[in-house]
Amino acid sequence: MSERANELKKLTAIATDLELSAKLRTKAIELIGSFGSHDALLALLELAANERLITEERDFALKYAREIIKSGH
Repeated sequence: MSERANELKKLTAIATDLELSAKLRTKAIELIGSFGSHDALLALLELAANERLITEERDFALKYAREIIKSGH
């Protein structure tokens, strides 16, 4: 597994870990969005569909997913 894919997997785990603070989960979502790749887009859409996350975090994931789509990935 490439380093980038491994980092994406770790950030996704952080973003879904409800034991962590909302601030840390939101930062993980932001970092996933900064990847700007197709895999990051899929991860963000998965986060947006996760009903365990609070609505604001899901909306934040959708925001970054939209940005990736607009950039052409």
